[in-house]
Amino acid sequence: MAKVFKFGGASVKDAQAVRNLAEIVQTYSDDSLIVIVSAMGKTTNALETLLKAATSNATNFGQLMAGLRQYHYQITSELFGTEHIEVDSALEQLFDALEEKASTKHTDKSFDWLYDQVVSFGELISTLIVSAWLKHIGLNCQLLDARDYVITDGQHRAANIDWETSEKNILGLKNKTTVGGIFLTQGFIGRSKDGSTTTLGREGSDFSAAIFAHCLDASELTIWKDVPGLLNADPKRMENTIKLDQISYSEAIELAFYGATIIHPKTIKPLQNKNIPLYIKSFLKPELTPSVISSANDADSQLPSYIFKDNQLLVSIGSRDFSFMDEGRLQTIFGELHRMHIHTNLVQTSALSLSICVDDCEGLAEKLIKKLGSDFYLKYNPGLTLLTVRHYDETKIGMLIQGKKIFLEQRSRTTLQFVTGSNDANQVIR
Repeated sequence: MAKVFKFGGASVKDAQAVRNLAEIVQTYSDDSLIVIVSAMGKTTNALETLLKAATSNATNFGQLMAGLRQYHYQITSELFGTEHIEVDSALEQLFDALEEKASTKHTDKSFDWLYDQVVSFGELISTLIVSAWLKHIGLNCQLLDARDYVITDGQHRAANIDWETSEKNILGLKNKTTVGGIFLTQGFIGRSKDGSTTTLGREGSDFSAAIFAHCLDASELTIWKDVPGLLNADPKRMENTIKLDQISYSEAIELAFYGATIIHPKTIKPLQNKNIPLYIKSFLKPELTPSVISSANDADSQLPSYIFKDNQLLVSIGSRDFSFMDEGRLQTIFGELHRMHIHTNLVQTSALSLSICVDDCEGLAEKLIKKLGSDFYLKYNPGLTLLTVRHYDETKIGMLIQGKKIFLEQRSRTTLQFVTGSNDANQVIR
């Protein structure tokens, strides 16, 4: 049975990181591997900036393009020295295609379509370099185009998987995996049936790895991170974080749903369906014992987990005629949220209003007002933080919210949530 490895952007951010990836892979020479790789470093962010410059006719488009080229050429130069002419030639073709795609006016296409066509180049460039290095050091590596295997619908930037077709495609690899052989491919990207490139949502490479693991009945999936495993809080937000040695699939889904960024929310279900364990290991210290996500749930409630989500928009929606917030009105509101592809991070109802907390983005409040304002009044507060505590300890809650204004609080048997902000957080009523 094959093993599936996923390496994120931080694990291939420079030449030394690529060498480190190769050293890790070499230690598994007795296995057949499917290796999923993300775009290098912050390339996805850079491509988003590039696309914004292209669509707004910004004068810095050429400068941004040159910066992307230089960043990747520096990595190939450090890896291959004078022997990188062939790699650079292949890279040049990719960069030329990227520049043409980004700078051409696609007036008949949506921005989301163009986003997928442009931003997907990060993974294509990254895997070209990594596969060349693995071959350079003598490993049996074959580069695959994930778009030939992961087939999706046409919903750009958050495509849904056509599981039947994708599984049929990926199963074709099963008889080709060999001991010591490596199939290397991209995370995050797929292809719709009309031939367009699609993406699976930001940080979707974890999900890509789970798709391949599921379809191949892999023995395990390992996600290589720059942390020692799954921690019970973001070490940038809290001191003295603790590693979670083991949690269940269901607990992992809960953590991902509430915003734990170490795992993409869609990653767990394909693994749980086939009972495939997920290991989270450190690519900086691969000798450390990993965190394990599996069917075992004995340790789920042993430690509290803390999840912080910034840039939150709290919206309270009420009927203009003081009617009850009954099932019919809730259906109307949630129907609009579904059509707008808005995920609610917190929901609370009262007799006359519904409050939701969502990830904010430019113009979102105005869009909600436009959709719902004729039948409902809206009050909203931008710039807030949502704190979620799983398996909370009442004695520690006070320290977390000390000095902060609480806009909303909600608790269940296992989960406590606060929407917090400064006392001068703006409230707008429409």
